This record gives sequence, structure tokens and C-alpha cells, in this order.
Amino acid sequence: MVKNNLKGSLILSLGALIWGFAFVAQSAARAVPPMTLNFLRFAISAAVLAVVLKISGVKTREPIFPREKSGLKSALFAGGVCGVMLAVSANLQQAGINSYPGDVSAEARAGFLTALYVILVPIISSVFGKKIHPIVWLSVILAISGVYMLCTFKGFGGFYIGDLLLVSCALGFSIQILCVEKYCDSVGGLRLSFLEFSFCSAFSLVAALIFEWGKANIADIESAILSILFLGVMSGGVGYTLQIVGQKYAEASVASIAMSLESVFAALGGWLILSHALCWYEIIGCVLVFAAIILAQLPEFKRQASS
Repeated sequence: MVKNNLKGSLILSLGALIWGFAFVAQSAARAVPPMTLNFLRFAISAAVLAVVLKISGVKTREPIFPREKSGLKSALFAGGVCGVMLAVSANLQQAGINSYPGDVSAEARAGFLTALYVILVPIISSVFGKKIHPIVWLSVILAISGVYMLCTFKGFGGFYIGDLLLVSCALGFSIQILCVEKYCDSVGGLRLSFLEFSFCSAFSLVAALIFEWGKANIADIESAILSILFLGVMSGGVGYTLQIVGQKYAEASVASIAMSLESVFAALGGWLILSHALCWYEIIGCVLVFAAIILAQLPEFKRQASS
């Protein structure tokens, strides 16, 4: 498929809007062990996508899975790879958020450190021989600077084990973004989403049974049920599907910049819903991230103008 970074960025920005609000939901569900939480949220996401696939299949008369053995094998492999990376990344992220003491702003640190994928995606892409336009590198610098202003300008404080978990999570999400770029065209957006969520939920369940046996509490799950539903239906079922659809059009390096908008929307959500006033440096951070996304579109505009 021909890449259209502007179209892909708009779709990914909508996903980032949902993910921005999801940080609040993740923090509200901190009482639930991370692997148990991710098993539940992505099981819900898979169920949502199964319904969507069934409805769309009735209209198009296409099966959920390819009928050919080779096609089925390829789809399952792609879903498994993306699902493993999503499971690793999501569980590292939630474990990092859960590990911070109460006097530390877990959401801010998680927002900044997770957004390091903005830097890692183009670095990994360039290591494997993909040429990254200089303007995109400048956009990366602007985006990570903006996220820093939004999340940690007041002071990062000391080092916590959660920081290491979240940096590892950022690396995992970088690989997941590149895997989605590799497989989304051949497998299809909705199908890849469903398989990714299914594998992620299954891997999280196995990990929860091994590492969290006896730690999950029904009362804690019940108290966090609204957050879990939001994470499952909106952050997973809608947000990650928008990521896969958006990445069909946007190059991975540009996609990662667009997805960094989640930090902006997290700050704006706190301002709109929780009445958290935005400081001058947070406003500057929002402007820098928006500027980075607009700047990242320039190479495509130049290509279109010259063609």
C-alpha cells in the first residue's frame, strides 16, 4: 500500500487521544496485579474485535481467518509476534506504574519514559538500513522535548526500578510498532488486531498464573472494573486498532511521533476533566509535540509537489 503519512498521522492521533486518557485508567487500576490486569483488558479487546470481525464478515462474506493453510499460518505467526511484543511491553509498563511509591507521579514518568519509542523507532529502522529523512529526525527531537516539558520538566527526581521497567517497555513498544508495520498490509488491520489481542491476553494469563498466583483479589478487580472496561474496549479495542490501521499508511518513524500525542492528551484530559491547570512549560510541551507532527509531514508534501 502507498504510504500517506498525513492520513496515517490523523488516524494515529485519534488513537493517541484514547491512550492519553488511558493513563488515568491504568493508575486507577494499580491495585490489580499487572499481568492479571492485562489478561482481562486484552481479553475484552479481543472479544470486541471478534464481534466487529463477525459483523464485517457478514457484510463482505469473508471468514475471520484465511481458508488457505498457508494464509492461516502466516496470519497466526504475525498475530503471535505482535501479541508477544504487546504483552511484554504492556506488562512492563503496568509493572513500572505499579512499582512507584505513592509520592511519585507515576503517570508523568510513565508518559515520558514510554514515549522514548519516539527516539527508538527511527534508530532501530536506520540500523536495519531504512533511510530516515533529516526532517523526521528533527521532528523526533521536537517531540521528545515536548514530552519532557509535559511530563518531567519540574524535576525527574531519583532513580526507581520502575524507570528501568518503563525504558524496557519503550523498547518493546518500538519493536511492536515495527512488527505492526511489517504485517498490517498482508494480514489486514482488524484481523491483526484480533490476533494480537488474543495472543497478548493468552500470554498475560500464562504469566499471571506463574508469577501472580494468589495475588489477584476479586474485590480489587471489582473496584477497578470501570477502568478495566475502558482499557479493554477503548484503549485496546479502539486505540490499538487505530494504531494498526494508521500504520498501514504512515511510516513507522512518523507513526511513533504521532502516537507521542498521548502525552499531550493526557495533560489536556487532566485539565478538562480533573481541573488540573496547565503550567507554561506544559503548554510549550503541547506546542512542541504538535509542531513535531506537522513537521514530520513535510517530506511527503514535498514528494507530492514534485510528482
